[in-house]
Amino acid sequence: MKQALLIIDMLNDFVIEGAPLEVPSTRAILPGLQKRLAQARQEGIPVLYVCDAHRSDDREFSRMGWPPHAVKGTSGSRIVDELAPLAGEPVLEKTTYSGFYGTDLERVLKDLGAEELILTGCVTNICIFFTAADAVMRGYRVRVPRSLSANLDDGDGQFAFEQMEKILGVRVDP
Repeated sequence: MKQALLIIDMLNDFVIEGAPLEVPSTRAILPGLQKRLAQARQEGIPVLYVCDAHRSDDREFSRMGWPPHAVKGTSGSRIVDELAPLAGEPVLEKTTYSGFYGTDLERVLKDLGAEELILTGCVTNICIFFTAADAVMRGYRVRVPRSLSANLDDGDGQFAFEQMEKILGVRVDP
């Protein structure tokens, strides 16, 4: 079964200490994610980056009460250096929670012949969860490694893992 590794929202504005929407657990998953990324590249598994790229006046900021973050064209919207994409690895910009909504993700996956998606990154109960839901509804098999998924809140992360596993049929790995 052809796999694809998706790295979601591992951006400076989420990872760097003191960033506008810092998610401290992103730094905890970074070493494991670096290893998984190297392994995928070595095994020839396609790597795709799915990244927030907001306008400075994005409604999400006022609707959710979050500070402006990952504003397109700023240093905060860049993928952290430790996970920098190689030439030819797609970087898909999104403006909402699902990596599929308003992006070319599905076309890229079809072109790659991907059947199973490994979702990693930030954050479990938001962008990983909604991307997983959309992937399942499109017929993809989905895996989410707990150790490569960052949470804003452990309770919310646990709830998302349970929903993905029990309701969506996602394989939640250790």
